[in-house]
Amino acid sequence: MRKLFTSESVTEGHPDKLCDYISDSVLDAYLEKDANSRVACETVAGKDKIFITGEISSKANVDIEQIARNAIKEIGYAGKGIDIDYKTCQIDINISKQSPDIALGVDKSYESKEGENEESEGAGDQGLMFGFACLDTEELMPLPISLAHKLAKRLTNVRKQGIINYLRPDGKVQVTVEYDENIPIRIDTIVVSTQHNEEIDLDTLKKDIKEKVINEVVPKELLDDKTKYFINPTGRFVIGGPFGDSGLTGRKIIVDTYGGYSRHGGGAFSGKDPTKVDRSASYMARFIAKNIVANGLAKKCEIQLSYAIGVAKPVSIFVDTFGTGTIPEDEIVRKIYDNFELTPRGIINYFDLRRPIYRKTTNYGHFGKNDLPWEKIISF
Repeated sequence: MRKLFTSESVTEGHPDKLCDYISDSVLDAYLEKDANSRVACETVAGKDKIFITGEISSKANVDIEQIARNAIKEIGYAGKGIDIDYKTCQIDINISKQSPDIALGVDKSYESKEGENEESEGAGDQGLMFGFACLDTEELMPLPISLAHKLAKRLTNVRKQGIINYLRPDGKVQVTVEYDENIPIRIDTIVVSTQHNEEIDLDTLKKDIKEKVINEVVPKELLDDKTKYFINPTGRFVIGGPFGDSGLTGRKIIVDTYGGYSRHGGGAFSGKDPTKVDRSASYMARFIAKNIVANGLAKKCEIQLSYAIGVAKPVSIFVDTFGTGTIPEDEIVRKIYDNFELTPRGIINYFDLRRPIYRKTTNYGHFGKNDLPWEKIISF
């Protein structure tokens, strides 16, 4: 049976991703000076204003305003009157310390209170997290989101390298893949919407995007004469970033994960330190799913981990191999219990998460990047 599936990605200049990047930059700055910092940093962007709020408990002293301005500058927003300007935009900061009620359960888990041997931090919140892997790509990610990320990243690279010198930072990409019996066979549709300088004509933009972005990223064998291209379909995209739309940390959770191809628990990642299982347990769930596929236990695998606030161990583990497993799913669950450390402290220690690595996760997906510790392949 043939079917179509679509995923999207956005560039680092998208207003939501601008906010994610500021939040993760603040997180990294605190972790660099105090590895035990507790950070939950949220950013809002609108017009020429940035609002940073949340809860931070740390021994570190960080200039949050300067961190934010540097992040905006790195993305490329310096055009006063065109979009947000890192030099002159208004930045308001409203930060408090972590709630003592939350800290009670994070500092000392329910299990250790009950007298069990394991002394461990509890989960920083209740929640459910999903991990996924499949054989679509070398990085074991679904093809639609993999290509969407690569196209969005290429959009940024051609702008920053001057290959297409009239582009601005904001942009979005969408890729529709045709599957035949769950095997990707061709690209049906590619949508690219990119911010640009006012003077450029649409025909030139379409030609450049097709030649210097799409053709440089998408394998030729996946394209055919029926593939549809929609490049800046509204015809004009001059006003962008927070001038075109407001931005908010955590609003691109599907872009951050599997492009909708797998389920999502609902928790966002950016701006959160690793005691927040929204982030760390999602990384572990991806690690487990990827290694189940890489070790030949299934061709496709989805993992769910669920946690209760203040409780260290997950309250449930769910595995679905979609009929592709080489051993029963209950046996896979037992292997997970036997081979993976699933408490917040165990995950943090295994991946060495109390270090400033989060800015490089912010854009173009938190999964599928081989330099991240939860992407490594092990034998078990």
